[in-house]
Amino acid sequence: MPGRGPRPPAATDAAAPGSAVRGLDPRTKLALLLLANLMMFFHAALLTQTVMVVLFLVPPLAAGRWRMAARFAFLYAVTAALGGLDPDALGMPWLHAPAALAVGCAMMLPCLITGAYAFTTTSASAFVCAMRRMRMPESVVVPCIVIIRFFPTIGEDYRAIRDAMALRGLVSGRLAMLRHPVRSLEYVIVPLLMNAALVAQDLSVAALTKGLGRDGVHTSRTTIRMRAADWTVMLACAAPLALDIAGVVG
Repeated sequence: MPGRGPRPPAATDAAAPGSAVRGLDPRTKLALLLLANLMMFFHAALLTQTVMVVLFLVPPLAAGRWRMAARFAFLYAVTAALGGLDPDALGMPWLHAPAALAVGCAMMLPCLITGAYAFTTTSASAFVCAMRRMRMPESVVVPCIVIIRFFPTIGEDYRAIRDAMALRGLVSGRLAMLRHPVRSLEYVIVPLLMNAALVAQDLSVAALTKGLGRDGVHTSRTTIRMRAADWTVMLACAAPLALDIAGVVG
């Protein structure tokens, strides 16, 4: 047909109109999660662990997640204090098991802090853009996006089931699952497990429908960029772990 010419080249991420990601870059959040796992792997000292937990709580506070940061800080303070007790010196040998459990929980809390911060403050589009900037294959990008969207969807289903149970007068309250474990297993856990497979399938189909699995160059309406704050946060969180591994702190 006359007047038809070659198609214009696809726009790049920098040229595509869209919104810039506020706060830390998603790659910085993934780096913090990696540092938390390395700290648990190298079994860092209590001082190093405490300093890194304080540093890990700064980004959630800066993002306005005050309640989440306060809960994690309280849990870490309780588990660290309980894990530091000497049951033999206190004459309470039955505290050995709770103290050992508290030590394990205290070591895992940094991973939970960084993971909760990363997944609650980052959109799926920002994660897709970050993983593609890191040259991740599509076989990794698509499952990660499905996982990111899976847990919020399951959370919505759980709240709907809990509201339906309270409406019918079966169980009510935050501790209802602990007070009625058998009834909760029947009316909550079983429907969630049956719905989980359908949710994962629907999310996978939705991701593939949006073209996440197609080959070629992909564009994004989300703009991400490493700033000075990102490098500062990563260096500040990596310094205590590096000193601990080098033997300076111990």
